[in-house]
Amino acid sequence: MAEFVTVAKVGDIPPGQGQAFNVSGRMAAVFHNADGTYQAIDDFCPHMGASLAGGYVEDGVVMCPWHAWGFQLCDGAWIDNPKVKVDCFDVRVEGDQIQVRVNAKEE
Repeated sequence: MAEFVTVAKVGDIPPGQGQAFNVSGRMAAVFHNADGTYQAIDDFCPHMGASLAGGYVEDGVVMCPWHAWGFQLCDGAWIDNPKVKVDCFDVRVEGDQIQVRVNAKEE
């Protein structure tokens, strides 16, 4: 199983926003929720490849900045068709470090 990798410090990502990080060769979009928790999903929208980290976040959903595809942060499901998903990644906070664990992409 992959190891957790430190991507940022608590406070680096403003509440309600996301940032993209290269974690173990994959781009992870890490979001800071209004309640102070963090969630991470694959950064690339499956529609046209936009960075989801730059999208608008509300009520646990990030909207792709290019074409407004919405993805749930809890499971990566596209809100218009939950059969379409982006990968979700484990996030933890250790002290002041935000850490993400990314497993290898399944082919």
